[in-house]
Amino acid sequence: MLQSYIIFAEALKRLRADKDGVVSFEYVIVAACVVAAVAAAFGTGGANTLATTLSTAITTVGTAVTTAVTTH
Repeated sequence: MLQSYIIFAEALKRLRADKDGVVSFEYVIVAACVVAAVAAAFGTGGANTLATTLSTAITTVGTAVTTAVTTH
């Protein structure tokens, strides 16, 4: 267990000193935030998801176009 801790601590020290590693780590954090935002926007749970709202809007526009075409 102590050996694993030492290896982990040394890896963190190298990561802290390596500027490229910090930038890579920042990209990982940004990517995780993007994934979380997309999952929240297009999630399958709830009735107020973005996907449900877009689907309802497209259906409404389609109905309005069909009505306008058939009445004129």
